[in-house]
Amino acid sequence: MATKPKYKRVLLKLSGEMLCEPGGFALDAPAMERIAGEIQQITAQGVQIALVIGGGNFLRGRHLSDNPHVHRTTADYMGMLATIMNGLALRDAMEKLGAKAALMSPIYDPRICEPFERRRAIQLLDEGYVVILAGGTGIPFFTTDTCAALRASELDADALLKATKVDGVFDSDPMKNSAAKKYDTLTYKKVIEDQLGVMDMTAVTLCMENKIPVVVFAIAKPGSLAGVIAGKTIGTTVGF
Repeated sequence: MATKPKYKRVLLKLSGEMLCEPGGFALDAPAMERIAGEIQQITAQGVQIALVIGGGNFLRGRHLSDNPHVHRTTADYMGMLATIMNGLALRDAMEKLGAKAALMSPIYDPRICEPFERRRAIQLLDEGYVVILAGGTGIPFFTTDTCAALRASELDADALLKATKVDGVFDSDPMKNSAAKKYDTLTYKKVIEDQLGVMDMTAVTLCMENKIPVVVFAIAKPGSLAGVIAGKTIGTTVGF
């Protein structure tokens, strides 16, 4: 990163699917190494990164809840456990590259991670650790997007960066409509009024109330994370 970073502390929301091959399942070593490497490059510049990880490469609680034999609450807890599996793997991948990484979760076992506690998380960020936040909110019926907005608010993040498979927010599904229009910027109000698929409405409202800008971008593009941190026009930025 040649220029001074735009953000000092960010909350990176990373879906579990980013840790496997496109359309794949579980974990893919090259994908994990690439993601970990990009994050390490950012922290080497002094930028603090807290990372909320999803678990969709193993299990999505909301999909499993359609099973008549599994209660929605149980399905959500199973999804939270999937995020912890990803958190453990990503922590090891970061450490293998020589980075300092810590795993925190509201659902924890002292043998594998720390309980999430705001002051401890900030201390670790100040000490140069990548703080991986798994287990969601620890409460069913809340998405990892809402968890990301909550943790960004708690940790006084300068921005919430949502890494996705598409390069921003569009007026329709770009996978189905080649003429879909991409937005460079959006207001929270428009996202809510038009029901645009940035994040769930609880997450958007929480970011709006705490004045946290949201940047939606495609992390699969090499250098995209560094570009967002540097303040380049990448993806879609949501604000006032």
